[in-house]
Amino acid sequence: MSTLSTRTLTFTGLAAVAAFGLAACGDGGGQAAGGQGGDESVTVTVVTPYLANAATGEAIDLFTAEGEERGWTVSVVDTAGDMNRLNSAFQDAAAQQPDAIVLGTGDPAQISLGLRAAGDAGVPVFAIDAGEDEGIAANVTSDNTDLGEQSAQALIDEVGADGRVLMLTHDPHPGVRERAEGARAVFEEAGVEILDQVHVEVPGPVDDARTSVQDALSARGTGDDGITGIWGGWDEPALGATQALQAANVDDVPVVGVDGQDFAVAEIEKGGPFVATVKQDWPAIAAEVASLIEALVEDGVEPEQRQYELSGTLITQE
Repeated sequence: MSTLSTRTLTFTGLAAVAAFGLAACGDGGGQAAGGQGGDESVTVTVVTPYLANAATGEAIDLFTAEGEERGWTVSVVDTAGDMNRLNSAFQDAAAQQPDAIVLGTGDPAQISLGLRAAGDAGVPVFAIDAGEDEGIAANVTSDNTDLGEQSAQALIDEVGADGRVLMLTHDPHPGVRERAEGARAVFEEAGVEILDQVHVEVPGPVDDARTSVQDALSARGTGDDGITGIWGGWDEPALGATQALQAANVDDVPVVGVDGQDFAVAEIEKGGPFVATVKQDWPAIAAEVASLIEALVEDGVEPEQRQYELSGTLITQE
């Protein structure tokens, strides 16, 4: 197995952000941001609807470790896919007045009430792998369009320009939605036919994707006029697709995913249907969010931009 080169695209503020910890600009900015100030421990509340997702769980664990290394108190609230509860969880967090709230993946458009509550309470909101929004001081994520493009090209390399692919998506997540848009553009430019775009439920994406692919195999078959490849918006539905193919004894339909989770890399190393994924740099993303919070809360330095994007690394069978 080998990794291809990484392309850094729009993460233009890294050097400036790295300097935040050395800056001392503020007249009370840290106090205004969260109300702690002085020598008291910084408190951060992470709110997420996707903690059960492997990538989200990893990113939040890494962020929690980053905070604890800084002496912070970090708490995590999971709404288990319930977007209505996500809004109320944000409102509850704002009422507690931590120094900062972090949206641990998710769509800011679905938590307008929660963001308003945080703004009214004077609590800054940051995000990991979410979306850009006026209510969020900064979102640190991967270049999701690039993740989609890299993964789609990896699938084209397997199926050819006359391929017919099934896409497994999840539009409520802005990152997955953006990846799907990037992948679709690459497929369409190459002339690859998109047979269907199937929404994958969360929680339970492995099981849901496995069932959806089983149904698609029964309805469409493989080979001539059937499915020749499967694109997963993240690794878990790609794993479900792999399991469905293996259960059906189909060995000529490649699968690609996104995230670079350990289980995906292990499947790729086996040489089975799962042929590629694009690894996100979760340690760098988590560290950057922590640095941005530290700069604002402790030094009063605002983020220079609302969106920070890192590139991913393609992992393939080789």
